[in-house]
Amino acid sequence: MRLFGINIPDEKKIGIALTSVYGLGRTSAAKILTEAKISPDKRTKELNQDDLSKIKQYIEQHHRVEGELRQDIRQNIGRLKNIKSYRGIRHLKHLPVRGQNTKRNSRTVRGNVRNTMGSGRRKLSLK
Repeated sequence: MRLFGINIPDEKKIGIALTSVYGLGRTSAAKILTEAKISPDKRTKELNQDDLSKIKQYIEQHHRVEGELRQDIRQNIGRLKNIKSYRGIRHLKHLPVRGQNTKRNSRTVRGNVRNTMGSGRRKLSLK
């Protein structure tokens, strides 16, 4: 099954399977299913076309997902960079934006940089 260009897993329950769409989590998936009057215990392969159209219609009306949401986030970050706000400068320098400490952690944002003494050294070959 495809929804918004994403392959939804067939074997999972529909409440969990909807979370594979970017922008939908467990809470929003549960809300979508209650509004569409679909049991969250059903598997994705058990749904018929009418159920799928209800889900798709509700998501299109009430949620931003996938490409539209990614584009909005990219525009918001670009705006912060253009106005040279503190958060925008942190994005430009590839540093943590939300106040995290950078002495020990933040390897994911900085690109797994290790500046400790023994981390980059070659192993001594045995003579």
